[in-house]
Amino acid sequence: MSEQLKIETGDIRISNDVVAKIAGLAALETPGIAAMSGGLSEGWAKRLSGKNVQKGVTVEVGTTETAIDLRIIVLYETPIHEVSRMLQQNVREAVESMTGLRVVEVNVKVEGVSFRGDEQ
Repeated sequence: MSEQLKIETGDIRISNDVVAKIAGLAALETPGIAAMSGGLSEGWAKRLSGKNVQKGVTVEVGTTETAIDLRIIVLYETPIHEVSRMLQQNVREAVESMTGLRVVEVNVKVEGVSFRGDEQ
């Protein structure tokens, strides 16, 4: 579904993919986030680079609001609760400022921990 705003001069539609990409980029820019997670496959979290920022991001877009679910991998020795709160704030601000949608929730699921310099 695409978000659609009614205005006097016409409609503005914001694709779910656009909202997901904004959220993914904001997430990757948050300190303490090692990667987005594409889910578990054979017991290993798939780490995804900036080319696939929509992976690990699920959005539901309504006419004026959106809800966002993020699956992430955090850096080891990073306070997970603090990083998660900062992530929620960064994603909320980025999506609201770029789209005009009200973000009703940003759900975070931590699926892994990464050591600095870890390679898959």
